[in-house]
Amino acid sequence: MAANIRGILLAAGSAKRFGSNKLLQALPGGTPEAGTPIGLAAAKHLLDALPESIAVLRPRAQKLGKLLRDAGCNTVVCKNAGEGMGTSLAAGVRAAADAHGWVVALADMPYLRPETIGVIAKALADGAAIAAPTYRGERGHPVGFARRFLDELSALHGDQGAKELLAQRPDWVTLYEVDDPGVLRDIDKPSDLER
Repeated sequence: MAANIRGILLAAGSAKRFGSNKLLQALPGGTPEAGTPIGLAAAKHLLDALPESIAVLRPRAQKLGKLLRDAGCNTVVCKNAGEGMGTSLAAGVRAAADAHGWVVALADMPYLRPETIGVIAKALADGAAIAAPTYRGERGHPVGFARRFLDELSALHGDQGAKELLAQRPDWVTLYEVDDPGVLRDIDKPSDLER
């Protein structure tokens, strides 16, 4: 891929609904990566598609940070991660400000396929402003943003992430139908591992 597209793995959430550090929770037996921590599986899939990826961590997440660095992620600690996803996303974009675009993935989505990430990265490289996958007509993750959104993404704060940016510019979003149910499957609570 000619363009400099970087992956950003958002791994700085508090996991309040899960009740413990979900990103260190092992995937259950019967799944392709059984025994692999959720956050590590998500990182590996992002790295398979975009080897120059950055993981955004909350302070004092040493164990997760070491796992992700050992896998090949660059890491950045967002000291204000408690403010929400928007603050973490801004930290990741600022850390990769030299990129031509960013594919933003969530660390609690371990079933997302590298091929799907590649579809979104290629869309950005081919000139899409904002790109996102759909599965059976429902928009999912990851979401890709072209460099023209550097200032807006870098200025995000709070818990909204880029949701407002997507809502303000629906005509700039290009959707790509993929055969990957992982684009919709996040792990919020322990029961999510059972389906």
